[in-house]
Amino acid sequence: MEKTSKSALPRVAEVKLSYRNRVKPSERPQVTCSADSYKVLQEGCYKSKLEFVEQFKVLLLNRANRVLGVYELSTGGVAGTVADPKLVFVAALKACASAVILAHNHPSGNLKPSQADLQLTKKIKAGGELLDIAVLDHLILTSEGYYSLADEGLL
Repeated sequence: MEKTSKSALPRVAEVKLSYRNRVKPSERPQVTCSADSYKVLQEGCYKSKLEFVEQFKVLLLNRANRVLGVYELSTGGVAGTVADPKLVFVAALKACASAVILAHNHPSGNLKPSQADLQLTKKIKAGGELLDIAVLDHLILTSEGYYSLADEGLL
């Protein structure tokens, strides 16, 4: 068998998965309805950019629907942002989440979901079914309130 030199070996990237949670399980907020999700997102995640740029975030939940963390998936411009479904599940798998709640804001103040919002939600929900990660809701937030696709029967 021929010996190969080290330089002839292919180089590949090292992949590391990590999730750090410094919040005790008993101190994590529990989400039981869309209002709970809105409160968690409004208090810490959207304060400064709600009316400025569109952001897509994911609440990661454990089996008891306690919030493991909030993942900021993307930040776009005034009229939109790109949300890659693969990245939703990268975060969910890293955190060992049992469920997710999708959320994005509309800087325009319009609470109505677009056709693109509905299609993306459907696509992510189907992916979650394959991975046994429930997509519980998709919220659209504005400075004056929120719209829940689950509450409206659109999930």
